[in-house]
Amino acid sequence: MQDGSKKAIVAAFGANLGIAVAKFTGFALTRSTALLAEAVHSLADSGNQGLLLLGSKRAQKKPDRKSEFGYGRERYFWSFVVALVLFSVGGLFALYEGIQKFSHPHETKSIAIAVSILGAAILLETFSLLTALREVKHAKKPEETIRTFIRTSKQPELPVVLL
Repeated sequence: MQDGSKKAIVAAFGANLGIAVAKFTGFALTRSTALLAEAVHSLADSGNQGLLLLGSKRAQKKPDRKSEFGYGRERYFWSFVVALVLFSVGGLFALYEGIQKFSHPHETKSIAIAVSILGAAILLETFSLLTALREVKHAKKPEETIRTFIRTSKQPELPVVLL
């Protein structure tokens, strides 16, 4: 794994973990089940970054008797697992949450807490995005657009973190 990919993954991991902590704190203060569900969702996002780090680490493993050509392709497998989790489990979770909110609406107990959590999430996600964009800028060819880099990149971690 290139150093830039690792920086972007670690930044996204830290941002998602920070957002999860903010949402768990909000849940502890308000007992809002929506915040609890969102905190679990942010924790799952951190798990996705953990899977990307795992795949990148395993891809560096040297060839052995079990895999004579090495383990380099594991980074693609783990990126695929992250995509499956994001689109299947994430989609089902969003659908479930939407149905629950329509079926059992509740009033917001503290707008200040909600806005504080939203502000923290915006700051952390902005940090993560800017880190990923900076690393993409270093990894892509000068004449290449970010969109082209995402479509043609040989390193799957950066596009996954960026998107």
